[in-house]
Amino acid sequence: QVQLVESGGGSGQSGGSLRLCCRASGNIYSSLGMGWFRQPPGNEREGVAAIDVDSNSIYADSVKGRFTISRDGLENTMYLQMNSLKPEDTAMYYCAGDFLLCAASLNETQFYFWGQGTQVIVSS
Repeated sequence: QVQLVESGGGSGQSGGSLRLCCRASGNIYSSLGMGWFRQPPGNEREGVAAIDVDSNSIYADSVKGRFTISRDGLENTMYLQMNSLKPEDTAMYYCAGDFLLCAASLNETQFYFWGQGTQVIVSS
């Protein structure tokens, strides 16, 4: 009943910036713990950043200092500001959420709702 939709993906150059958005809709009865995951071509899916219902956030070491996750307290919306992009950031990015998450997590098995993904391609 809950749907997550990503937007803001596309192509960018090394050193540039992109901002991803994730909006939740449907039967939203409480705040969602949410996170961003990505799957590079030929690699496994990995956690990127996550934010809990109290807006506490965590980051993968590979993006720490470059990416910023945030959420809108008035809407079921999450953002990922991606700065200083690198070619290795190229991946399919997925938004994930769960009502029962009270702490930010980069473990994908702890998320029940998933978006369809949005492609990010970073060229040199």
